[in-house]
Amino acid sequence: MGKKLYVGGLSYDTAEETLRQTFAQAGTVETVKVIVDRDTGRSKGFGFVEMATNEEAAKAIELFNGKELDGRSLTVNEAKPMEPRSSRPGGGYGNRDSGGGGNRRDRY
Repeated sequence: MGKKLYVGGLSYDTAEETLRQTFAQAGTVETVKVIVDRDTGRSKGFGFVEMATNEEAAKAIELFNGKELDGRSLTVNEAKPMEPRSSRPGGGYGNRDSGGGGNRRDRY
């Protein structure tokens, strides 16, 4: 099983194929994912690359951390598991208890 790497500092124009070709210099690339905003479809400036082996992942970190790609300096390190999001007090937009949200006539 491979090792997933976090790749930060991406240009908003960097495509997944560009990342795949770049990281292939370090070894076999299993998966590539540039994270995009679900509303706009625009890159959030970071992504993940999974290398086939731990050795290839270490080589990719060595080769690309701090290096430039598409005019931006990359941050490349081992990806950490996503921590569960904590619930926020007060709810979200439009929640009756939060006092926030739109023009709702039934709030009072």
